[in-house]
Amino acid sequence: MNQDLHQQRLSGDDAALKSALVGAKLPVDDLAEGGRSFYGFSDDDVIVGFGGLESYGDCALLRSVVVMADHRDRGFGEAITRKLLAQAHDDGAKAVYLLTDTAAPFFKKLGFRTIARDAAPSAILATRQAASLCPASAALMARDLPA
Repeated sequence: MNQDLHQQRLSGDDAALKSALVGAKLPVDDLAEGGRSFYGFSDDDVIVGFGGLESYGDCALLRSVVVMADHRDRGFGEAITRKLLAQAHDDGAKAVYLLTDTAAPFFKKLGFRTIARDAAPSAILATRQAASLCPASAALMARDLPA
């Protein structure tokens, strides 16, 4: 794996993005709404995965990290997440939040911790992800970013 994945911003209606998210059973209903930034990540000109961010001032919501099936278990998920965390930091976020049904152990390895829903900023709780798209059983996780 090339440690320096190439990151390309995508529109919310990108067919490959939608297909990958549907295949991973991740939400696609709100991809084209404002305030969302989605990216395709490639290694040696081959798309290996996707991910996104919603920015809310000093916090951000990590969205839809997915690695293509034939590229899993090779470190791409971690590399994509680290790129998105760096992007959130560059955008001014001091903390990043996410909701997950299945990937809490993966994100714990990357420094995220599970928090109570009422501990999240109101901007995160008001997102469609938190309010309606992710079930109440989804874990809410947070990670502080370096200053």
